[in-house]
Amino acid sequence: MTAVQEPRTTASHPLAPTTEAEVTVVREVLAAAGLLEENVRFAFFAPEEPPKSEVLAHPDGADADRSFRAVLLDLGTGRSRDTVVSVTRRELVSCRELEPEREGQPPIIDSEFEFIEDVLNASPDWLAALEKRGLEPASVRAVPLSAGVYDIPGEKGRRLARAFGFRQDHEADHAWAHPVDGLVAYVDLTARTVDRVIDTGVVPVPATSGNFDDPAVQGEHMTSLKPIEITQPEGRSFTVTDGRVRWGKWDLRVGFNEREGLTLHQIAFDERPICYRASVAEMVVPYADPAPVRFWQNYFDCGEYMFARYADSLQLGCDCLGDIHYLDAVVADDLGNPRTISNAICMHEEDHGVLWKHTDIFTGAREVRRQRRLVISFFTPIGNYDYGFYWYLYLDGTIELECKATGIVFTSGTPGEYATEVAPGLGAPFHQHLFSARLDMTVDGTANAVEEVEAVRVPMGEGNAHGNAFARSATRLTRESQAQRDADPGSGRVWHVVNTERTNALGRPVGYVLHPHGQPTLLADPASSIHARATFASKALWVTRYDPAQRYPAGDFVNQNPGGDGLPSWVAADRDLDGQDVVLWHTFGLTHFPRPEDWPVMPVDYTGFVLKPAGFFDRNPALDVPPVESRNCH
Repeated sequence: MTAVQEPRTTASHPLAPTTEAEVTVVREVLAAAGLLEENVRFAFFAPEEPPKSEVLAHPDGADADRSFRAVLLDLGTGRSRDTVVSVTRRELVSCRELEPEREGQPPIIDSEFEFIEDVLNASPDWLAALEKRGLEPASVRAVPLSAGVYDIPGEKGRRLARAFGFRQDHEADHAWAHPVDGLVAYVDLTARTVDRVIDTGVVPVPATSGNFDDPAVQGEHMTSLKPIEITQPEGRSFTVTDGRVRWGKWDLRVGFNEREGLTLHQIAFDERPICYRASVAEMVVPYADPAPVRFWQNYFDCGEYMFARYADSLQLGCDCLGDIHYLDAVVADDLGNPRTISNAICMHEEDHGVLWKHTDIFTGAREVRRQRRLVISFFTPIGNYDYGFYWYLYLDGTIELECKATGIVFTSGTPGEYATEVAPGLGAPFHQHLFSARLDMTVDGTANAVEEVEAVRVPMGEGNAHGNAFARSATRLTRESQAQRDADPGSGRVWHVVNTERTNALGRPVGYVLHPHGQPTLLADPASSIHARATFASKALWVTRYDPAQRYPAGDFVNQNPGGDGLPSWVAADRDLDGQDVVLWHTFGLTHFPRPEDWPVMPVDYTGFVLKPAGFFDRNPALDVPPVESRNCH
């Protein structure tokens, strides 16, 4: 296809961090191909990673062929194109036009946020609804919210949003405290017109303050808290070189893209591979209020908004504490120009209590070791919420992901059956935060299998005369149709990823175990639109055969996708999973019944999962951790 004749662009590894020069080359190639007309914007930009086999076979230090995927949206026509560009060859590799009615739309972008209020304020129906409430249009903030897919006549194939209003009393006023309830507008983002205004009647706009940063709201600061200082006199224990991280026995690569945010690659311990790629590949926030103005509320923050493009530039001493190493992240803005998010990724070590300890009654031996973990994290705001993603690597081979939710709860003016009153007259609708972790496993290689392991009670009787016995049940999940599983905290259900070709010193398959938190999955009715579009969230675990094209559990184009894409379509092939290259998709999250204590800003809530070695090592792999020297005890 079209090529730009310029000097060759090179990188030392296929998964090296994105550079500003690479973003610029992508834009140049697309412009030379005639694809960047005046109204065209970048709706998505990310590295197009090569298949696993190519990356694993890549010679150290050799040049890598680097490609990027860009989805282009014409704001004037609504047409969109899905492209791939090789920056190494400066060539347009592929380009195809999307079919919105069948595939869905590109994500909502900043350029559309910028004009939404002008569109609403040009609508006589919207202005009449505000006048009925005694509101000046200039005081009402609005955002385009993803429309979903419903049986609403005339909506198929069009690029749409639905918009609420929030009154803002002054520039520093947090408008989330003042929802204009009983009112929603359906907006055509391409025509920039309001299709329909639904007004179910005037609801008093809550008068409470949401200004958590106002000293009058905060009150006097406590004076009893003394400073905490984290010091490492000899410096940090890890190194970072071109995205490759080494710490203790850990070796991995760190990546970042605007859809998933932080990605971990080629995670290995003591030179043994564990996980080829780990990320949060999707998240959905479905709301529970069935009111005529709210039934459609459900947001796919990864697939509909590319939420990591808004990642914070983290601040030492506030977001991160200790001897910190920051990594910048490079993304593309709406015009396809490079934008560097400084300090997007934070890396540091944390003390984590006792690693192991024993005082022996026979020998008098007293030994104790301190646990520590390497923390790799980023934080991103999206609308009213802020999400933090913290990957922890521990000295004993454990991997953990902790997701933190904070910010401001979404509000309504109608506390009732499906919302909590968090302040006088101010409601916070019930909702869920459901994440999908994509875990491309390589436990000592790619010949892996998954077993569901749980505790089972043994009935009292022959062989168990006193009824104290309980046993361990292990069921091999051999096909994709079988590997769609719910969590069961009551039985201690976990999932073992084992290597079918390698055993430990005891003759057992080496393995790693996924420990779920076991909280509720998607609570919407199975016949609902959101269930069809977020089917991935209906199960705690899916297992698929590795396919480099299968990256996002709700499909590539989530915005206004009618449903059925992603995991439900892939597992219809019912591929063999026994001794294969497998990918785990783990749904985890929070079911949030907001509390008054969540207002006006929500204390962090936590969710996540843990991956622990189980027979991967022949003994405790942290025996060689040195004791803390007495001079460092303080």
